[in-house]
Amino acid sequence: MGLLEYLWLVPLGFVAGILGSMIGLGGGFIVVPALTFAGYPPTLAASDSLFAAFCNAVAATMSYARQKRVVFSLGLKLALVSIPGTVLGAYVSDVIGASMFKLLFGMVLVASSVYIYSKRKMEPKEYNLSKQMMVLAVGASFFAGVISSLFGIGGGTVFVPLMVVAMGLSMKLAAPTSQFILMFVAASGMVVHSVMGHANFMEAGLLASGAFVGGMVGSRISLMVPEGKLRILVTVILAVTAVKLFTDAFNVRLL
Repeated sequence: MGLLEYLWLVPLGFVAGILGSMIGLGGGFIVVPALTFAGYPPTLAASDSLFAAFCNAVAATMSYARQKRVVFSLGLKLALVSIPGTVLGAYVSDVIGASMFKLLFGMVLVASSVYIYSKRKMEPKEYNLSKQMMVLAVGASFFAGVISSLFGIGGGTVFVPLMVVAMGLSMKLAAPTSQFILMFVAASGMVVHSVMGHANFMEAGLLASGAFVGGMVGSRISLMVPEGKLRILVTVILAVTAVKLFTDAFNVRLL
């Protein structure tokens, strides 16, 4: 057995990498529920997922950079202010119970599914980088860092809407720029989780290898796959997963 019983993590990372890179949210919203349902404790699920999110973001950013779709100056600013939040998130994950983790993560997935389904309504306005907007961006980025490290999902559910709805960046640029940001956010989170002893490096490596390839594939086909069909598919997956998480969370509390 040994390594063989964990090989399912490679295709899991691959699928999560494709979907995550195409919509700019990272693959954690696929990886973490799968690991949670497999019985992984919250800290291990979040930690392993961040390794996958990092490799997915690196691969997607490399591809998107060649397509000239990454706004590096904005992405770097948002990434740097989110890093302190990743440290806080890792420490919170160490004290949160499994049932509460499922309940809170289910809420995050509901918010993600609403965002993805309504993405077609997000029309870019005038590019807004005023002082007031940057203050909002700092707070939102810190929060994104917290949920990224706490749940292992990268934080794209905050960054993409922030750039599209609030700042007026087009979706064509926001999703790739989000992947660039997630590269720093995931790296920070996985370092803190590793220092705290949460990571299983063999499992994380298998997930990461699949996510890296998935990130390259997803970024290349993002311009070819009908976005409407992908959005509906991902929305359904997230909604069903959220219901399962809520059910599990309340069942645990009733026992």
